[in-house]
Amino acid sequence: MNNKSRLFIIWIVLICLVLVVSAQKKSDENTLSGKKIMWEPVDVSSRDLFLGPGGTEWQPDLSNVTFVEEKKGGASEKFFIKDGAGKTWVVKIGPEAQPETAAIRILWALGYKTEINYLLPTLTVPGKGVYQNARLEARPDHIERGERWNWKNNPFKGTNEFQGLKMMMAFLNNWDMKIEMNNAILQNTETGEEYYIVSDLGTTFGKLGNNDMPIFWRKGRSVNNPGDYSETEVIKETKDGDLKLAYKGQNSSIFEDITIEQGRWLAKLLKQLSYQQITDAFRAANYTESDINILARSVQNRIEEFDRATNDESSMK
Repeated sequence: MNNKSRLFIIWIVLICLVLVVSAQKKSDENTLSGKKIMWEPVDVSSRDLFLGPGGTEWQPDLSNVTFVEEKKGGASEKFFIKDGAGKTWVVKIGPEAQPETAAIRILWALGYKTEINYLLPTLTVPGKGVYQNARLEARPDHIERGERWNWKNNPFKGTNEFQGLKMMMAFLNNWDMKIEMNNAILQNTETGEEYYIVSDLGTTFGKLGNNDMPIFWRKGRSVNNPGDYSETEVIKETKDGDLKLAYKGQNSSIFEDITIEQGRWLAKLLKQLSYQQITDAFRAANYTESDINILARSVQNRIEEFDRATNDESSMK
């Protein structure tokens, strides 16, 4: 065998090795990524709704707060900070801060994937100002924020967890139901899992608009208004095995395909929440005692609404 033949064989072997390593790497990446999660079963009754999804581990360290930059977009004032432990947070100021803090905790308690957030009654940011009721939303290093997901086209269509999430948007009176703008896919770079979450829940615990008409659906709506929230209902009727929600507003067609059986799935989860857990969610959002009582009773009433509507055998026919 001459030198040219030997070189040719060596090159072939090297190319094969590169292809094998590349294929193995791609296989490893595929194994790591691709698991899509919106909800997973949890022990609802044991969840701490005061600390929420971040628990004690993620509580902000306020010993040294540093302003990073403004965050553009949305109706609320937002900016990035770093805390004393070097963790990055998005601060939201305004009427959406409190309801979002509580809404996250209730969804998380049921097993839904959510952001990590905390509500600070007072936050001092050197060189920027002092803020009341500031919501801090974590930006963990191991979580990458990917594309948005769509209410009308996603991997979970028709599943109990997806239908349950839709029902929870009505349950919370979330009137900002954009098709995908307020939804996010978060990728855990350590596990490869992809979390499908609702990333903006600020327009909750108020009143929905009073119609489904384009543009005019905004009329009558409110945010973070315990009195308004307490005066509304979540279920319109049950008929022929379908569950009709009392939802009026943007993209209300999202809620048109829910069955009583799917409503029962959600009711069973909600009924595992204790009244103490519910009040803890609102305490974490720094509501007054009066508002905590109004909101907690309203949430409890809605749970009973779901239980009654989905527990009647005649309505399943």
